[in-house]
Amino acid sequence: MEMDRRTFDTFRKLIYDKSGITLGEGKEALVSARVGKRLRALGYDNYKDYLQFLTGDSEESESEFIEFLDVISTNVTSFFRENDHFVFMADYVKRMLSEGRDKVRIWCAASSSGEEPYTLAMTFLENATHFHGDCKILATDISTKILKMARAGRYPEAKMQGVSPQLRSKYFTHEGAGANKVYTVSDTLANMITFKRLNLSKPPFPMKGPFDLIFCRNVMIYFDNIVRKKLMDEFSRLLRPGGYLMVGHSESMAGMLCDMDTVQPSVYVKG
Repeated sequence: MEMDRRTFDTFRKLIYDKSGITLGEGKEALVSARVGKRLRALGYDNYKDYLQFLTGDSEESESEFIEFLDVISTNVTSFFRENDHFVFMADYVKRMLSEGRDKVRIWCAASSSGEEPYTLAMTFLENATHFHGDCKILATDISTKILKMARAGRYPEAKMQGVSPQLRSKYFTHEGAGANKVYTVSDTLANMITFKRLNLSKPPFPMKGPFDLIFCRNVMIYFDNIVRKKLMDEFSRLLRPGGYLMVGHSESMAGMLCDMDTVQPSVYVKG
């Protein structure tokens, strides 16, 4: 079923209003294909009836909107992706603990299927061997489906390419063999992380902070400058002075830094 321009614009406005995600020109085919999955799942044969249901005020409509965002949102991630951020984090962890810190709070703002928060946990543990305090990681995402996968913490061999044999042995168990081999995160990692659904386009958020480190990588590219500025203001509120914000290498925060200073490309510190 082809999607005409007027219908596309209706979906595009709805997606922006509800999630802050900006769909640029030429995305009609993408939206049509992904919305088509929900039409088939629910038995609708046209966009108009689906839109009417989607924008209703019933519990069923609200639940379906979450499913709708699940198919619209893109989740691409991997263990130790953009690894220089984790190298920076390792040094920061050592500095914090050398100062006698016994409480560390980290927020992974766009956790996707869990590779990033589990990488944060491994990076912390590998650089805090004598730490006897309290480290907690909050991992959030807008997609309930992807959060369910993240909580399960189960990854096929193909997803484990960024994890060294030493870290696999230390922080994962595995079952099966060959193409059927599956790795499951250990309780050591899982117990450090709390997964929650959060819509980054709707600040203020319920967390009080302060966080020592916030990772929000490769998600602000989907937002316009209005949403980005609100989000940066919220990050500033929730970071402790001297805390760091990491964004994706392709994301520019020029003109939106509030009371943050650039440390290196894609790394900012709160003054």
